[in-house]
Amino acid sequence: MSTKDPVLHAIDLHKSYGHRSVLSGVEFELRPGELLGIIGENGAGKSTLLQILAGVLRADRGEVLHRGSLGYCPQRIVVNDELTVGQHLRYFQSAYHIASLARAEQLLERLGLAPYRTIRAGSLSGGTRQKLNLTLALMHDPDVVLMDEPYQGFDWENYLTFWQLATELRDTGRSVLVISHIAHDTERFDRLFHLESGRVVAAERVAS
Repeated sequence: MSTKDPVLHAIDLHKSYGHRSVLSGVEFELRPGELLGIIGENGAGKSTLLQILAGVLRADRGEVLHRGSLGYCPQRIVVNDELTVGQHLRYFQSAYHIASLARAEQLLERLGLAPYRTIRAGSLSGGTRQKLNLTLALMHDPDVVLMDEPYQGFDWENYLTFWQLATELRDTGRSVLVISHIAHDTERFDRLFHLESGRVVAAERVAS
């Protein structure tokens, strides 16, 4: 496969819940070394789409092709309230089969999580839990990163840190997809799509 081929390709994705159609033929590609945004209103099907792309949810029809390792940061925080931050890192280290926690430790420092290593997740604020959620998605240095509202609950400083991390991932050849209902800072994306009426529609190109 060529390095110019997409790292992720959504092909004619359909998903319904009962009589309610959520996705109606979604198609798009995520390219190598690209920071891609998909914006949609609440209830548009953004989380459903990302769950299908990550393999958590099965589409009624269609196909998702991808290559490389995946990192998935869902909107719903996946941490266990009874485990400390450090215990989460060790648990996911085992799950990812990675030898070192160096990348995780770097992320803790960048996101201001280092002082919370011994604190149980259930005692953390919503924004701090989200930072742990993001750390767990990135700590194995994935080739493709899928993120659903990844900066919800962040203050301004952490919001800016998130974009620095996303840009660094892109600049080191990783491919990043951010799905959000917030249409701020759209110029940060290499390409931007809207999720409307169950389909992904290309928006005006915001960067070359």
